[in-house]
Amino acid sequence: MPGVAVGCIYALGAVGISLIFAILRFAHFAHGEVMTLGAYLAYSLVATLGWSVYLALPVAVIGGALASVAIDRVVYRPFRRSPGIIVVIASFGVMLVLRSLIQLFWGVDVLNYETGIRKPIPLIGDFRLAQKHIIIILVSLAIAAALHWFLSRSRMGKAMRAMSDDADLARISGIDTEMVVRWTWLIGGGLAAAAGVFAGINSKLHPSVGWDLLLPLFAAAILGGIGKPYGAIVGGLAIGIAQEVATYPWVGDLPLVPPAYKNAVAFFVMVCMLIWRPTGIFKGRVL
Repeated sequence: MPGVAVGCIYALGAVGISLIFAILRFAHFAHGEVMTLGAYLAYSLVATLGWSVYLALPVAVIGGALASVAIDRVVYRPFRRSPGIIVVIASFGVMLVLRSLIQLFWGVDVLNYETGIRKPIPLIGDFRLAQKHIIIILVSLAIAAALHWFLSRSRMGKAMRAMSDDADLARISGIDTEMVVRWTWLIGGGLAAAAGVFAGINSKLHPSVGWDLLLPLFAAAILGGIGKPYGAIVGGLAIGIAQEVATYPWVGDLPLVPPAYKNAVAFFVMVCMLIWRPTGIFKGRVL
């Protein structure tokens, strides 16, 4: 079950990466720092106002979404018609600036949303489940259901799918492509902020929490099919479960793969998928 919770965190982050690539056609390497920003926004409310981290989650989501739109307006919008590699390099610059600002405002110390020990909840026999994992899974399922409704039923969701298929045709048919771009950043940034808060709840909060998760997020997006939001959800869950299964002590008392090398599992899966099936499980785009 911890693998499912970690997979949910990966899925929320990977959906944003996949949506941004589908609409704007570039790999957003600053996505991990948006996750970190959302996590620290929630921490500010917890530390200064005494809010529960779960109560601070919606505020962090809104903050991450608005910050993403602001970054697009200031940095990425002037490069809208430029080659993709220029925007990718710009995203590296945004990543460094965001991380420096986070370190400047919140420091470099490791932080926690809550202190003390929380006992897991006994379910069946010796099978126990941490309360934080239950909440992460349930909230992620609710977010995924809301995203499915938005993409499949709403007018803007249909416009986003049309622009993902052919941006020029969508523009000719009268779709407000800039509005679609803004909604893409709102959704991608909000989901990234939620993933960052959950990552902080699951372990600890530090300025590199988003950067450390960037490789598994891209692995999840590529596994599911880059540009396919539903594929990113499946890919995130698969990567999270694979990492936990790989670190289980299947033979003897030692884990099959040391927990410090969890990201190597994601990297292995990503490389295998790029060689075997570059379009991913759901036949997305090729990076």
